Amino acid sequence: MTDEKRLPPLLKLALELGPLALFFIANAYAGRFGFAENQRIFVATGLFIGATLVALGVSYALLRKLPIMPLVSGFVVVVFGGLTLFLQDETFIKLKPTIVNTMFGVILLGGLYFRKPLLEIVLDSVFDLTEEGWRKLTLRWALFFFALAALNEIVWRTQSTDFWVSFKVFGIMPLTIAFALAQTPLLLRHEAKKTEEA
Repeated sequence: MTDEKRLPPLLKLALELGPLALFFIANAYAGRFGFAENQRIFVATGLFIGATLVALGVSYALLRKLPIMPLVSGFVVVVFGGLTLFLQDETFIKLKPTIVNTMFGVILLGGLYFRKPLLEIVLDSVFDLTEEGWRKLTLRWALFFFALAALNEIVWRTQSTDFWVSFKVFGIMPLTIAFALAQTPLLLRHEAKKTEEA
């Protein structure tokens, strides 16, 4: 597994956040290019789909494989973004985070039910944890994904489209980073090497 190709961290970050940043910028500034206010979200969605496909294409060209989470997220972006554009209904793109996060939560809980912490498969090359560590981390991430899904539902159903777009960019990502950092004590406590040495 040591010879497995990995993207440089900055490139990985750009490929993951680039489409989201473009979505925000397009929604904020499409009006300057003659688009009506109620059309900005559709312009942004079209660019979001295109940028997501480009990011997946670059990842595949460099790695010769696609990571599961970006692949699933990209598929939902294309399907629900496509429905948004085809039906001219922004509800579909707003549902995308709810669906993706709920799906990840269900998959992780399903893996735990069948005694297979799937997070271990996704993050195997990054962390080396004990079985108990993987189980606890998987449960925490599953619950976090459900919380994000619920939060997205509250925000898009009660706030303006512009607020939702800003929340998607400046709310979900910082919350995810903060949650990931908050798992550091668990990662350190259940590191497999330390357990073996003890």
